[in-house]
Parts: sequence; C-alpha cells; structure tokens
Amino acid sequence: MISGIHHATFLSGDLARSRVFYEDTLGLRPDSKRPDLGFAGIWYDIAPGQQIHLMQLPDPEAGLQRPAHGGRDRHVALAVRDLSSLQARLDAAGIAYTQSRSGRRAIFCRDPDMNALEFIEVA
Repeated sequence: MISGIHHATFLSGDLARSRVFYEDTLGLRPDSKRPDLGFAGIWYDIAPGQQIHLMQLPDPEAGLQRPAHGGRDRHVALAVRDLSSLQARLDAAGIAYTQSRSGRRAIFCRDPDMNALEFIEVA
C-alpha cells in the first residue's frame, strides 16, 4: 500500500539560520513551486518525488532534553553517495555528528533546531 516517503517536515524557529544548514552545508536547493501557505517555509527536492519541508513555527518542545546521539531520537534517514564528503562539509561548518552504532556506514547530526538527521552511504 505505501510506496515511499513523499516528504519529511521539520519545524524551524529561524528559517534564515536553517537555510544556511540545508543549503550551504547539505547542498540542497529550494523548490520554487512551494505555494503561499500563510506561513514562512521552504521545500527542498532531495530525489524525484521526495522532499524535505521546513515550516517556520515556534518550537513546541523548547527546553526538551534531546538524546546526545540522534539514533536514539526520532529522525529521518537520508541516503548519500559519499559519506566522507558530507563529513568534510559538516566538519568545515563546525557541525558535530556521531557514528551509527549499527555498524552501517552512517552518521547522525542535528540541524539548527535540534531535528535529528541520519545519513547512510549507499552505492
């Protein structure tokens, strides 16, 4: 019945700050087809038919203690072709990440709003 994931949505308290992470660090480009939804946000195409959506809204979990390792928190897993290249970009941006504890070639980091992201290297 389910054929895939269409999009994952994350809340952003500061859209300009989030854009630096998603565009400059991760290399995503905005989708210009996002309609006016009555609130600030941005859509990123990550693969055909797959997107990340950011919505600028106050964080309903402000002050919540998040686990240090993103793999122990709710997260989205994104496929990457070259994990070493991504690690270099995260290092250059000063963004901390942890290795997957599963033994897979994967890392976890957090965006500026503490949303957990997993990056898994795929051939």
